[in-house]
Amino acid sequence: MKRLEGKRTVITQIDAFMGADLVELFTKEGADVIADQRDLRQNGAAQALIDEAGHVDILVVNLAAVQPRTSVLETDDATFRSMYEAMVYPMHGLVRAVLPQMIARRKGKIVVMGSASALKGMPNYSAYGSARGAQLAYVQDVGTEVAPHNVQVNAIAQTFVHNPTYFPESYQQTEEFKERIKGAPLGRLAHGWESAALALFLAGSESDFFVGQVFPFSGGWVTR
Repeated sequence: MKRLEGKRTVITQIDAFMGADLVELFTKEGADVIADQRDLRQNGAAQALIDEAGHVDILVVNLAAVQPRTSVLETDDATFRSMYEAMVYPMHGLVRAVLPQMIARRKGKIVVMGSASALKGMPNYSAYGSARGAQLAYVQDVGTEVAPHNVQVNAIAQTFVHNPTYFPESYQQTEEFKERIKGAPLGRLAHGWESAALALFLAGSESDFFVGQVFPFSGGWVTR
């Protein structure tokens, strides 16, 4: 039997970040995947997605935004706010919309695809890194809150993973990338399916004892 046989699964922003790899692996493992690519920054979009999906066993929050890469002094309010509008507010909207049914059934899985940039200080990442950090803090808090209802909420904090948003083939040819990859002890990018496999584990019954946890996935760049 496939690991997610018949599990109704919502995966967001499938045209970016880990979307394609998640859809491919979850579908292969028997999930009934709702692969969504709408702009979840719009008011009511998150609630509408969950309402349209109906019964949801698994929610995979896959959200991405282009990194500003500006110093803190050069990061204006609009740029800072845009990171939260893209990656934090939609996450809360999705979770708030799906939790009532999961709590009522006393069963559900929420997996957030996050970033290891929130676990290690870097210059010129204040807007992006802090938004990613907010995602992880949210997972820790919500995960412990809903654990008594037998709903598991966890996150993957990844970097150095091949994906079309942050590590596309074109970027891998640049000198900047060649310097950055030297900082990864493993010395290579992970394949997208490797990150998706961890998400699959967190979405399945084998991970029922994990609640509110953040799992670094970075080839040794972050080890805590």
